[in-house]
Amino acid sequence: MRVLLTGSSGLVGSALTRALEADGHHVTRLVRRPPASDHEIRWDPARGAIDSAALEGHDAAVNLAGAGIGDRRWTARHKAAIRESRVQGTGLLARALASLDRPPAVLASGSAVGFYGNRGDEELTEESGPGTGFLADVVREWEAATAPARQAGIRVATFRSGVVLSTEGGALRRQLLPFRAGVGGRLGSGEQWFSWISIGDEVGAIRHILGNADIEGPVNLTAPGPVTNAQFTRALGRALRRPTVLPTPTVALWVLFGREMVAEMLLTSHRVLPAVLTASGYSFRHPAVDAALGDLLAKPRQGG
Repeated sequence: MRVLLTGSSGLVGSALTRALEADGHHVTRLVRRPPASDHEIRWDPARGAIDSAALEGHDAAVNLAGAGIGDRRWTARHKAAIRESRVQGTGLLARALASLDRPPAVLASGSAVGFYGNRGDEELTEESGPGTGFLADVVREWEAATAPARQAGIRVATFRSGVVLSTEGGALRRQLLPFRAGVGGRLGSGEQWFSWISIGDEVGAIRHILGNADIEGPVNLTAPGPVTNAQFTRALGRALRRPTVLPTPTVALWVLFGREMVAEMLLTSHRVLPAVLTASGYSFRHPAVDAALGDLLAKPRQGG
């Protein structure tokens, strides 16, 4: 296949690129800088600029672009960047694909389990309604921005990712230092549900979506075994052979990240199940968190 990819330099984009190219597919990257090769196309979502003619001839598109959600404190400026980078970029890509003489057969567009908001112990599938809060609002707008592609007859799947576990970046990498030092612990009560997915399954599930013509609409990209924060904390401690007895004080989290970010990212409860993936026959490499962490921490490099 010829695959068009945004967000190729990110954690998931880099791993997906490696996996697709290893299988012999051609990956064309949309980049915000001057192209460095004929495998790149420049675009500027903030200005609404994209070379639509260069998009012709691709079989599939994967949209992973968006400012980091958990890598810095949520100032008003950064919250605007989180929203605009997703909504504007997705809308621009969807409109450009819809205008093509030969549009791709499928657009797999990133989304997040933040769609569901804080739902306590409720089990959530793709049939569950949206929640409330900043992230839930952003995700609703993010998914809605794919409408022009869908209206043009392109199969659109919006994959709602949980926390992607990888030692190369993201939440797990940030946790490794304190946990290896023996000072890692649960967040808050630890009773909040934590929906996760290994980087290998994140990449594998996206490839599964691209290749399965029956999958469209929202798709939860989470492992079938969500755990509470306390359970995840103990599992990571076991994998690293370190104690995890000291809880992280909520007040300290507020000081570091601000109350809103802590409430929506660290203390919120998402018990999300991958109903669509399971029904479509996807076989998880890492359905359980202990095996996933053991495998990830034993490997020098991860990917598809």
